[in-house]
Amino acid sequence: MHHDAWLLLALLTALPAVATAQAASLPKTQSVLDTLYKPHPRLMLHDDALAALRKRIDAGDDRALVKCYRDVIRRADGYLKKPRLRYKKIGPRLLSVSRDCLHRTYALGLAWRLTGKEEYAKAATANLLAVCAFKDWNPSHFLDTAEMSHAVGVGYDWLYPVLEEATRAKIREGLIRNGLEPGVRAYGGRKPLWWTRSEFNWNQVCNGGLICGALAIAEADPQYAERIVPAAIKSLPKALASYAPDGAWGEGPGYWSYATNYTVFAFAALDSALGSDFGLSEAKGLDKAGRFPVLLTAPTGQYLNFADVGERGMRRDLPVLFWLAKRYDDKLLAWAEHQMLRERTADPRHLIWYVSPPKTPPKAPPRMAFFDGNVQVAVARTGWDDGAGWIGIKAGYNRVNHGHLDLGNFELDAFGVRWARDLGKDDYNLPSYWDGGRDGGTRWTYYRLNSHSHNVCTLDGRNQNVAGKARFLVHRGGEHEAVAVIDLTSAYTPKAKRAWRGMRLDFARGDLLIQDEFDLTKPADIIWGMTTDAKITLRNPAAMLEQDGKRLYAAIVSPADASFEVASAAQKPPQKTNKGVRRLLIRLKEAKGNVRVAVVFSGAVPNWAVEPKPLADWR
Repeated sequence: MHHDAWLLLALLTALPAVATAQAASLPKTQSVLDTLYKPHPRLMLHDDALAALRKRIDAGDDRALVKCYRDVIRRADGYLKKPRLRYKKIGPRLLSVSRDCLHRTYALGLAWRLTGKEEYAKAATANLLAVCAFKDWNPSHFLDTAEMSHAVGVGYDWLYPVLEEATRAKIREGLIRNGLEPGVRAYGGRKPLWWTRSEFNWNQVCNGGLICGALAIAEADPQYAERIVPAAIKSLPKALASYAPDGAWGEGPGYWSYATNYTVFAFAALDSALGSDFGLSEAKGLDKAGRFPVLLTAPTGQYLNFADVGERGMRRDLPVLFWLAKRYDDKLLAWAEHQMLRERTADPRHLIWYVSPPKTPPKAPPRMAFFDGNVQVAVARTGWDDGAGWIGIKAGYNRVNHGHLDLGNFELDAFGVRWARDLGKDDYNLPSYWDGGRDGGTRWTYYRLNSHSHNVCTLDGRNQNVAGKARFLVHRGGEHEAVAVIDLTSAYTPKAKRAWRGMRLDFARGDLLIQDEFDLTKPADIIWGMTTDAKITLRNPAAMLEQDGKRLYAAIVSPADASFEVASAAQKPPQKTNKGVRRLLIRLKEAKGNVRVAVVFSGAVPNWAVEPKPLADWR
C-alpha cells in the first residue's frame, strides 16, 4: 500500500494482463443518478432485505445465521466501550484510524438496524462526528481518505433515519471536505492521480471508497456522485483485468482480500443505490476469484505466502466469499466460508451477504490447482485432511506490486506442520522500503524481501534480477502425482543460459522432489536455500527436521558429493529479527556448465538410488 517511484515504474513496466476486463457500460454523467434509489438506507442492504434477514434470524432454523447475528451483536457491544476515534498517524498513514472507523460503523450500524437499540446508533454517530471534525483524512496517502469516505458514507446512510438534520449536515460537510472534494480532484485535471490507472489494490480501494461516500449523499449533493461514479467506473476495469484469466491476484493472497473486498464494496454499492454495477462484475476471472484464497490454503490453515503478505499468513474469515458465492453460483465458496465460521467470529458483512451452508458438501476440487495471470502459482496436496502433504510454488514477475525477489519459491506442509516457509513482509516504514524499481534498490537490501531469505537458489551470492519473469512450462496433476516445471532463466541471466525448477509430489508416499537445473555461462557459486522453523540435525547427505513433535527428512539426490549445512535467518533491528528461524543450505563452489541440484523430502529416511530424470523429460 504505497505511492512511490517503484510503484509508478511497476505500473509502466508490468507484464501485460492476460486479458482485458470487459469494458463497463458507462452511464452518461448527466444521467448517472436517474436510477438512484432515493430512500435511506440505500447502500448494501435495503430495509426490505433487512426485514427478511431479521425474520430468518428470529425463526432460528439456520443455526449458522443465528451465530453470525450473535457474533455481530457481541462485536458491536465491544465497540460501545471504545473511546472516540482520534487523529493519529503511524508513519505517513492514518489508515488504522480509517479502518477502525469502518469496522465500528458496520458493526454498530448493523446492530442498531437489527435491534433498534439507541445505544448503538449513539456510539456510531459519535464516531462519525469525531472523524468528520478531523483536519483532513490524509489525502497524501489516499487509501486513508478512501476508506474513511466509505466508513462515513455507510454510517450516514444507515443512520440517516435517526440523525437530526444538524448532525446530518455536519457529517455531510466532513465527508465532502475531507473525502469527496479530494476525490473529485483525484480524477480531474490534466494529471489524475496515479491510482486511477493502477492495476492493483489501490485502484479498487480508492474507487470503491469514493463510490460509497458519493452515493450516500447523492440526493443532497448530487454533483459529487455525478463526477465520481462515472470516473470510478471508467477506472476500475484497469484493476479488474488483473483477475484474468482465472481469479488469481499478483499481490498475493493477503492483498487479494483487500482488493477483492473493495471490488465487492463498489459493486454492492452501485447495485443497491443505482440498480446496476454497469457490467463491472462480468470482468474475466472474477467468477473464479473466490477459489484463489480457498485453494491456496494449506492443511495447516496457512496460505501460500508471497508478496508483502503477513508473516505466517493464515486463511481467516472472508465474508466476501458469500457475495462471490451468490453472484457466481459457486457452492464451494459458501461451504468453505461456513467451515471457517465454525471456529471464527462472524463479521457484519457475513450477515449482509449471507448465504446458507450447502446441504451437502460440494465435490472436492482436484488435488492440484494452477492459477494463471501475471503471477502464476500451483498448489498440490496428497489429500484434504489436516495432516496431508502440500506444496505451493510460484512463478510470475519480480517487479509486480508488493513483490519480492522470489521466483520459484516453494512452501511445504506435512503432518500438520509448515516445514518450508516464507517470512512475509517487513515494516513498511523502513527507510526506502519501496525503492525497488531497479537492481540494487534499497528495498532489496532488506532480508525478507530479497532472494537470500526465500526458498530459491542464488548464483554468486546475488539476488534474482528485479526484472526477472518466470512461467510454468509444465503443470499437471494426475491420479498418482503432481508435476510442475518453471522456467526461471530471466531471473538468473546473464549468469545462466537456462534455469529451470521442477516440483514432483507423489500422492501415495507423500514424497516431494524439488529439482533445479542451471546451464551456467561461466563458473559460479550456487546456494540452494530453504527457510524453516524446524530444528535441523545433519546426517549428510540427509537432514532431519523436527518441529511440533513431528519429523521430516530431506536428502540430497544430486550432486552426489553435495552436503547440507545450517545457517541462521536472524537479522538486526530495525529489520524484523527472525528469531529462531533457520536456513537449510547446499553450497556448490565454482559449479560449471550444466548443474543439477535435487532434494527429496519424505516422512521416512529417503532412499533415492536412481538419478532423477532431466526436467526436459518431465513433460
